[in-house]
Amino acid sequence: MKYATIAAICITLFFCALFAGCTSPTQAEIKPVGTTVTTPVPETTATVVETTTTLESVVPLPANLYVDLQLTKDRPTSNIHLLYNGGNGEIYVQSVRMKVTRSDGTVTDQLMDGGNQPRRGDEMVVLGTRNGDHCEVWVTTSGKVYKIIDENLYAIQ
Repeated sequence: MKYATIAAICITLFFCALFAGCTSPTQAEIKPVGTTVTTPVPETTATVVETTTTLESVVPLPANLYVDLQLTKDRPTSNIHLLYNGGNGEIYVQSVRMKVTRSDGTVTDQLMDGGNQPRRGDEMVVLGTRNGDHCEVWVTTSGKVYKIIDENLYAIQ
């Protein structure tokens, strides 16, 4: 009779602990639900715009953050193409920005994929001129801005 009473008490305590929530990992569920990660992203983007205006020299990406970008100029149309091919650091890339100063003085400043994180195969196309254009490309990765391309482009004739 003692064993039946002890077993009933143990089962009752087990169900009380189960329904009280003492056995559930509440801390692991609370962290992903928080929206604090999405709030700093616009602030970082605003800071990036201010920071990119102060960068002047080309800085290569560190090996662990490297992404492949191909800058070309189309011969018949003089369009400037920037192709994103990904790389070791593609998961850290936040945005890619290209600024083209045409020979007629027109400046075009664009973010790849509307400012979202680019994916392999994303491409930006900007209208260029036959006389030559100046192109600058910045990559924002891990919260830092790197100017990785700064060159003059000419349509080969």
